[in-house]
Amino acid sequence: MSLPPAYLPLDHDGFPRPVVVLEGVSGIGKTTLADIVTQRLNATSLHTLPLPHSEWSSMANCRLRSLPQFAFYLSGVLHASDSIRRSRMTGPVVADRYVSSVIACHAAVHGIAVETVTKLVEPYRPYLVEPTHTFYLRCAESVLRERMARKRDLKQDDTELFTVPGRLARLFTNFEAVSAADPTAVVIDTDNRSPDELADRIVAQLEAGSA
Repeated sequence: MSLPPAYLPLDHDGFPRPVVVLEGVSGIGKTTLADIVTQRLNATSLHTLPLPHSEWSSMANCRLRSLPQFAFYLSGVLHASDSIRRSRMTGPVVADRYVSSVIACHAAVHGIAVETVTKLVEPYRPYLVEPTHTFYLRCAESVLRERMARKRDLKQDDTELFTVPGRLARLFTNFEAVSAADPTAVVIDTDNRSPDELADRIVAQLEAGSA
């Protein structure tokens, strides 16, 4: 679909720097790793959903049915893309979640096929900044449970991974499916690796791509 002029993303002067996205299930260590990579690259960090959507998400999850809820998260990721586009003109950007989380998580919560949600996103792809690399973090369920037990700021999404039957299995499956179709995907197994070791891997991947 061709977007009308009023809906086209704004152009910004300058050379666009790398956009690094970290994806994976809640509790796997995305936020900790994003902080380290942001410091290593002297980058701008961003969480999807950004403000103001992050303040509205709990209400959207409680009060909206599945399609309006999807529209809310799509709006948030479009807004995140605007923020990425602005920030990457001055330096690298590290995003904790992006489009893949919208697809994988929405499909898992509502029992919808990943392909169905992906088709809903496709008309808006021209608006969305494509990451330089999307790093999909994987770990064993036992490792995830250990990490989640150490997490201090548990949210409803975190606890529902283990309390809602089938939720974690669906998320694992959905992220596998989304990463397999993602041309920017780099899959990283995080078992027995420290955040600093994972950051080394990510920075090396970026340096190899720019060589």
